[in-house]
Amino acid sequence: MKEELSELSSKPEEIIEPKINISQRSSFQLIWDKWLRIFTKFTVIICITIIGLFWLTLYFVPFAQEISFLFIPETHKEYITADSKIADKFKDKVLKNTIKLQRKLDSNTPNSAHIIINTTENTFYLYSGKRLIRKGVCSTGSYTLLHAGDDKQWVFKTPRGVHRVHGKTTSPVWKKPDWAFIEEGLPVPPINDNSRFEYGTLGDYALSIGDGYLIHGTLYQRLLGLPVTHGCVRLNDADLEAVYNSLSIGSKVFIY
Repeated sequence: MKEELSELSSKPEEIIEPKINISQRSSFQLIWDKWLRIFTKFTVIICITIIGLFWLTLYFVPFAQEISFLFIPETHKEYITADSKIADKFKDKVLKNTIKLQRKLDSNTPNSAHIIINTTENTFYLYSGKRLIRKGVCSTGSYTLLHAGDDKQWVFKTPRGVHRVHGKTTSPVWKKPDWAFIEEGLPVPPINDNSRFEYGTLGDYALSIGDGYLIHGTLYQRLLGLPVTHGCVRLNDADLEAVYNSLSIGSKVFIY
């Protein structure tokens, strides 16, 4: 008996590793594997479908259109051909009108210096022929309506159209019209009263474009770019000097 016990004690202890059965796996792992397989199959199907649609659109559809045209009745082919001819005629007409308008624009574009004023965006563009030499912001008419007695009223808007420079002045003096006094609630003085004359209000230069409207400077340069004037066109000092030096008497002023 002692011999048996000593024999057993002399044998190294055997480590028995339990075998893991699939039934012992958690239910979560089984569900995860199932949905992973489904997702993989779904992804493969989607990829194959997209590739198939791409090749179908790229090759088969144009080919089918060409084949289907062969089976269209001759009368329908005539309609299709007629529509194509109408479209071609329309394109030719548009092209001819575009060329005509371009030629008209070129013929009306002065070869000398001129200025274009956009009263909607309050911007100006100074050109020398077709070459743009300066652009910037300006201020134009506010479209304010001023009522006075005896059914008199003024609308402060910048006149649109094609104008010309009628005169150029350095260190201009503003002769205040009647509405300037009415706007301030002051009595209207005689026509040549000293109170009508203001110095330094119009900047260093002024260009007359007719009917009392001027291109001139301003003391309120922070308001440039806004429609705040009584009809004149206001520029900052640097832009005004460039416009004054570029435009001559007779130069065109386009206002729209």
